[in-house]
Amino acid sequence: MTVETPGSQTALRESNQRRVIHAVRSAGALTQAEIARTTGLSAATVSNIVRELREAGTLVTTPTSSGGRRAQSVSMARPTGLLVGVEIGASRLRAVLCDHEHRILSEESIPYDSAPSVERGLRRAEWLVSTLLLHARVDRASVRGVGVAAPGPIEAGTGRVGAPALLPAWHDAEIAAELGDRLDIPVHVDNDANAAALGEQVWGAGQGVSDLVYLKLSDAIGAGLVLRGEIFTGAAGLAGEIGHITVDEQGRICRCGNRGCLETLVGGPYLLDLLPAGRADGPPTLHTLVTAALDGDLGSRRVVADAGRAVGTVAAMLCNVLNPQRVIVGGDLAEAEDLLLDPIRESLQRRTLPSAAATVEVVPAELGARATALGAVASVERMLASAAESGARPL
Repeated sequence: MTVETPGSQTALRESNQRRVIHAVRSAGALTQAEIARTTGLSAATVSNIVRELREAGTLVTTPTSSGGRRAQSVSMARPTGLLVGVEIGASRLRAVLCDHEHRILSEESIPYDSAPSVERGLRRAEWLVSTLLLHARVDRASVRGVGVAAPGPIEAGTGRVGAPALLPAWHDAEIAAELGDRLDIPVHVDNDANAAALGEQVWGAGQGVSDLVYLKLSDAIGAGLVLRGEIFTGAAGLAGEIGHITVDEQGRICRCGNRGCLETLVGGPYLLDLLPAGRADGPPTLHTLVTAALDGDLGSRRVVADAGRAVGTVAAMLCNVLNPQRVIVGGDLAEAEDLLLDPIRESLQRRTLPSAAATVEVVPAELGARATALGAVASVERMLASAAESGARPL
């Protein structure tokens, strides 16, 4: 057996191949000249690598034009087979089936209280995936992988649900292994905000953008960070936990144990505590809060606007550190539209470096409730592609 040294020609060629693959996957499609500019490789090197990877079936090329000249558009060769995305929410399970061209073939959604039991939740998720495939008349053997998005940090390397999880019973749950055994299909788990960020990047408001921040504003608060076209998870999978940034040192105690976190100002349960008690239409929800605000209720509008200003303060920190091209606002609270977005934009403009503020735009998410499940599809697709490139098995 031969072992390639780090400085060998073979190791250098493989490193350059990975750079080209990463550039193409992040952008979706590039000409060879654009690949050379993105990677810093010479045009001749890029041409040779593209030819090798095309012959290996990794890349495909199609005729196009660039600057009035004929060129070749380079994109990833999509393997055949289907992918399933599953969102495990606090009160709902959602599943979506997509083909290798990202077309949505079927979707199912059921109300379900996932909080009490991991075992019951996984059993219900297995049933939902089986029902999805049954209704689509799809054999399970044609599914390449299942992506699962769960609320809470997902530990890097292990795939376990970390702390602080929105569903405490799911802390330390090994969803990938347990659901994978049930389905006999490779399963990949990601944080729900990360998944939603990927969903918006592939299908929604983040298309064509390589650096973006997705804000998920619902019962819990989180962010998905896409940098250079890839989700940034951090060393332990905790990147994007903006709900636990301290914004008021004298504020309320958060579920993470700290005081005055953003979530204690903007999280659904905290916002609903601000509304008058004894409403005639029953206990308030984020939906009723947003509806009342859109209908002109002054108290509800104030609650939404104050939440937007608090979110904008933290978004400004992210913009100063990461300098994204776009901030995408999603989650239940985002249904308030400009009543929420305008205060976010106002705070962000006041607190962000002028040059960073000039390059970022704040936009609403486009996928609504489907973002997370669709993002889970994109997440497992990337995992399978990465495993294929390294020659490793996905499970």
